[in-house]
Amino acid sequence: MLYDFLRNNRDELTARCRTKVNARPGRNASTGQLQNGIPMFLDQIIRTLEVEESTGPGDSTRISGPAGGAQTLSEVSVTAAQHGKDLLELGFSVDQVVHDYGDLCQAITDLAVERDAPFRVDEFRTLNRCLDNAISDAVTEFSYQRDEIFSRKLAAESNRRLGFYSDELRSFLGTASLAFAAAKAGNLSLGGATGSILEKSLLSLEKLIAESLEDVRLQSSDPAILDVFSLSKMIDEIVSVADPLALPHTCTLRVQPVELSLGLMGNRDLLLAAVAYVLQNAFKFTKPNTEVLLTAYGAADRILIDIRDHCGGLAPGVEETMFLPYSQRNGSRTGAGLGLAISMQSIRANDGTLSVRDVPGTGCIFTISLPRHTLPN
Repeated sequence: MLYDFLRNNRDELTARCRTKVNARPGRNASTGQLQNGIPMFLDQIIRTLEVEESTGPGDSTRISGPAGGAQTLSEVSVTAAQHGKDLLELGFSVDQVVHDYGDLCQAITDLAVERDAPFRVDEFRTLNRCLDNAISDAVTEFSYQRDEIFSRKLAAESNRRLGFYSDELRSFLGTASLAFAAAKAGNLSLGGATGSILEKSLLSLEKLIAESLEDVRLQSSDPAILDVFSLSKMIDEIVSVADPLALPHTCTLRVQPVELSLGLMGNRDLLLAAVAYVLQNAFKFTKPNTEVLLTAYGAADRILIDIRDHCGGLAPGVEETMFLPYSQRNGSRTGAGLGLAISMQSIRANDGTLSVRDVPGTGCIFTISLPRHTLPN
């Protein structure tokens, strides 16, 4: 079995990956650099392979994510995202992120050939799925963190320019005031040297103000200033209201921990109501004695809120119509059929999207995608 091979050779594979990283020009990987990446990822691959050999293979997606590149929260996505962030802080490039996981694949292949350890096709397919998801999540987090650093540098540059502008404004204004005071005190003609100084200072002030206003016009596309609020606190508030609503439907609500630094910007009340309705909709259609799972996490420049139910899957054609006004899911005639349509409008008003993905025979996953922000310290 592939998972036995990986478990028995875990230290050897980690050492080979570290050797490959250190062999690249100008890059030296420390033990800490790989601590949150390759070793933990190896353990997750082993567990995924073991689960897929068990009676509940569907549970493997919670460890390593689904095939096909669909964005979802899994143990691999969390570890890979941290690995991508660590590599950025150490000064590595995006190609290094990809190479780290490629090194592992090559190390496994090389060692398997050396030890004459053949593996089944489905085991290698699972290994490739894990690698694909890990690379995707590591690169997206790396790119997001890199863009955040650029944004902070841009903000610092804007502050520097503002300070420079303030100094120039104060200087020109001071010169103009002195020239005016001198002209007034000495009853001097504005056609002389003092008047010339005053005129030049006023012209410089006019030019400086005009340039600054043009900068503001070009850089600010949205004059509305909104505060960033905590995603974690909003989810806690939704859960405190929604938890009792699950009881009449004889289902349970499980919520994954939310990273405390994640923030949203927009109309908090609209977003809270929209997420709460989608959650209530999941309670309504999930089968008795099953679980509704809510996960909220960051992926690149987006916040994703997944609500997974156990409704048994969607009927044909429902995905295309369920967000339209007055449409009702799976033939249900309870309610006016406006809830999901209103929720979608509220989410769109905050630069977000609402979508659904069918999990045939199991249920479906509603995903709310919103712009990602970082809470101020």
